[in-house]
Amino acid sequence: MDIVFLGTNGWYDTAIANAISVLVRTRKYDIVFDAGNGIYKLDRYIDGRKPVYLFLSHFHLDHITGLHTLLKFNFRKGLFICAGKGARKHLGAILRRPFTVPLKDLKYRAEILELPARLADIPFKCSCLPLVHADPVLGYRLELDGRTVAFCTDTGPCANAVELARGADLLISECAHRPGEENPGWPHMNPESAAAFAAEAGVGRLALVHFGADRYPAMKDRERAEKIARKIFKNTAAARDGMKLSL
Repeated sequence: MDIVFLGTNGWYDTAIANAISVLVRTRKYDIVFDAGNGIYKLDRYIDGRKPVYLFLSHFHLDHITGLHTLLKFNFRKGLFICAGKGARKHLGAILRRPFTVPLKDLKYRAEILELPARLADIPFKCSCLPLVHADPVLGYRLELDGRTVAFCTDTGPCANAVELARGADLLISECAHRPGEENPGWPHMNPESAAAFAAEAGVGRLALVHFGADRYPAMKDRERAEKIARKIFKNTAAARDGMKLSL
């Protein structure tokens, strides 16, 4: 299993990163978490010969704006967009003219699976739970090829996040806030809370993503976050666009 970080920013693109999108390459499937602008790089790493499963955490624009690039791809085995309740309605309002090409007009099959109702239609072990954010958001846990990956972004610390990440080989956790920063009205994690989350869940590795574009304008800001997080959870890496991990 290989993980490629296509986009690692939250909110908007900057000179150092695109908005959030993460590829997980497995033997039978290509899996993508979120569709920020970083998703446009997807065809650098996959050839479209496997089914593609795209898991959306929620519908904030920095997590879905990259969907307008779906036209450039050729997913010959189909694209399955997995997202929370209301996905067909919300995505249908955007993935249409005059904004972009509708899913039905793509050159490959594209289907929306609303979760948790359609979990049984996903051909590998997957679970999702609601997290704590200003709007509804799902965290995910996937088990394939003998490995477990958890993806929790746009959330403050919560029990559901820990449940999803428990014992995972890799936790991909958000880190939008600066060190020491908290905002109960806009739930996100800082390096300390993300590392404490990883330690509580007993994961193997922690990758920090979804760095607030306004709070982490330079790579040195991420490096500082990584250093702080490692004091709490040693096996931490601050992700950057193009970074690859193997499990």
